[in-house]
Amino acid sequence: MLVLSIFYASMLGADVFKPELLFNVPANPGESATWLPKGWEGVFASIPYAIWFYLAIEILPLASEETDDVPGNMPPALILGMFTLIAISVLTLVLNSGVGGGAAVIGQSSVPLKDGLEAYFGKGATSDLFTVIALTLGLLASFHTVIYGYGRSLFSLSRAGYLPRWISVTGENNTPYRALILGTIIGLICVMLVDIGSYAVDAVILNMAVFAAIISYIFVMLSYIKLKLSCPNLPRPYKSPLGLIGASIGAILAIFALAACYSIPAYQPGIRGIAVVLVVATFYFFFYSRNQLVAQAPEEAAALSNSKWTAERCANKIQNSK
Repeated sequence: MLVLSIFYASMLGADVFKPELLFNVPANPGESATWLPKGWEGVFASIPYAIWFYLAIEILPLASEETDDVPGNMPPALILGMFTLIAISVLTLVLNSGVGGGAAVIGQSSVPLKDGLEAYFGKGATSDLFTVIALTLGLLASFHTVIYGYGRSLFSLSRAGYLPRWISVTGENNTPYRALILGTIIGLICVMLVDIGSYAVDAVILNMAVFAAIISYIFVMLSYIKLKLSCPNLPRPYKSPLGLIGASIGAILAIFALAACYSIPAYQPGIRGIAVVLVVATFYFFFYSRNQLVAQAPEEAAALSNSKWTAERCANKIQNSK
């Protein structure tokens, strides 16, 4: 973020940012050269990459067990995190696409921030240094967050009985090392399989992650709507200011994004792989793991507690009506 702040100040403080460069992408025949140079297919193709700007903010609640005051700390952390991502994503996209060769060149670059820095600092040690710092720290932060996320997810699902129990075994420092190692092995296998298939590894892996995340977003929205309607008086330490309307719009947008992910032929191989995994996981749950759930696990204990609370409330209502 420090490097990005220096980049923003440099672009805005010097006469290198040109708004007209944002619209220099060559248009397909019959398409608008300004707003939709690649047509609606281009819009659909860009949606997974737009989601990638914000993907994994949902990992933050996995740290709830290490948080002293979950209702007090988690909502502000999520909200501030999302607004921070929105601000830096818009600034980076706009300012970095309006320098040098413009959007047409930046869109084809494998290191777009480096090209943007070179437009101001020129090619040399300064732009190289800032690029190394930004990429190194950015990748370290991103990779460590994802590693923490999949390790925590596998650990929690295993502890609750949804996955084999051996995955949630921890070491001397209470680290779920088996979950971490397993996630790494699965990731390496996915990358090698994609590479063998002669597809662009980065694009396929990105779309696999986005596709799986969108499915989780849809179920989160639908679960919120279901609980809001069936359990309106359920204790809620934090109440969404957008309510049912916000959740409904979110679900519709997520379904639209899901369709966009599958609409581009180049994205489909990875998506089919995720679909196979989800089908296998579903069969595994219905035919085996749902009979192995651990009621004492925090995940299941919370669900059972809410179910018990709801049942008691319903019983009280019936008794009062009599």
